[in-house]
Amino acid sequence: MFTFVLALHIIVAIAMIGLILIQHGKGADAGASFGAGASGTVFGAAGSANFMTRATGILAVIFFITSLTLAVHARQQANDQFRLDAPVSAPQSPRALTDSTDSTE
Repeated sequence: MFTFVLALHIIVAIAMIGLILIQHGKGADAGASFGAGASGTVFGAAGSANFMTRATGILAVIFFITSLTLAVHARQQANDQFRLDAPVSAPQSPRALTDSTDSTE
């Protein structure tokens, strides 16, 4: 499950980077108004911006969900790593403690 979420996270991140780089900025609209040919695109004049904005938003939501899932998994894994599952031994008698310290002198 962790591997699947991690792979999905990486794929979504790469797709989101690609979509963001493909989109036109706000300054590109001024060029389109002077006949730059934006109306001849596959999605129409405003259709591509609408589609790309929605796709980027959906990918961003998926990215945040996978980020939270990976963070919860990492926290759970860290808690499991530092858990003490070893059986608790009986406390030593004071005599055994003093005997062990005396032998070092």
